[in-house]
Amino acid sequence: MDNDMVTTALELPGYKIVRNIGVVRGIRVRSRSIVGNVFGGLQTLFGGNITIYTKLCEETRSETYHLMVHHAERNGANAIIGMRYDATEVMAGLTEVLCYGTAVIVEPDRGKA
Repeated sequence: MDNDMVTTALELPGYKIVRNIGVVRGIRVRSRSIVGNVFGGLQTLFGGNITIYTKLCEETRSETYHLMVHHAERNGANAIIGMRYDATEVMAGLTEVLCYGTAVIVEPDRGKA
């Protein structure tokens, strides 16, 4: 599934939804390593972007996004609407990241020019 077939909107411009497959998701639970905490702590002394945590967050979001897309494709979808991310701290240093949306089958809307 191409990235342009995944949207946070409730419709996909130029396409009409012909079938709603249902909710799909990708989930990861991540912990910070001791080394990551040490380097992250050092970076906080200087202020600004804490790059070690930014990288961890970006990697985790990417993983959950791809898991969600795979879940949709396995269920026969060719698009996802209403895509969202959510994160919950399960316990200190342990975070759940969830990417979810509604899997649908769309076809080009020939009625709109």
